[in-house]
Amino acid sequence: MRLIISVIVVSLSGVFVMHMYSNNESPIQSEPIQDCVSACGLPSNLDFSDRTFPIQKSEAMWRRQLGDIAFHVTRKHGTEPPFQNPYYSLKDFGLYACVCCTAPLFSSVDKFDSGTGWPSFTQPIDKRIIGEQVDTSFSMQRVEVHCNICGAHLGHVFPDGPEPHRLRYCINSASLNFKSMETESQLSDAVLQWYKRR
Repeated sequence: MRLIISVIVVSLSGVFVMHMYSNNESPIQSEPIQDCVSACGLPSNLDFSDRTFPIQKSEAMWRRQLGDIAFHVTRKHGTEPPFQNPYYSLKDFGLYACVCCTAPLFSSVDKFDSGTGWPSFTQPIDKRIIGEQVDTSFSMQRVEVHCNICGAHLGHVFPDGPEPHRLRYCINSASLNFKSMETESQLSDAVLQWYKRR
């Protein structure tokens, strides 16, 4: 299923002009980060107020759309508590979309239990939708990840995931909206329908 989604998504999404990394490339440094759980649990001090994303809303509009936790995480680069969020241990099959703009971000096919208390994924559905920014807050070098469609802060990505990708996308549940699916084809269709609406 991964290959089918990737190939079709590329053919339907020519409107995006963002760099896609090949399997051998990664913008992530290979140096291990001390105390990985602490690195996941610390917020980001990045400021995207000077950036323009395809979907723009005022702070007041985002506040009305999102609950307090989702607003804090996605619009203020916050972090939710580990093991106290709805998706960290969810094992249902389906699609994880951006809570702010519905962009398809991750599939349950790529979800794994990292033991950190946050939902963890080995790869996104389409790397072009996931933006990356070096985050040097708290005297660490981390790679922050956000939605390239609306600028929502999602979490961080670390180079300590399982094979074959060796990546761990540590994502806040509050930045996600899970849609349960019955089959792989239903999941593929949901992703393709989102691209067709763009």
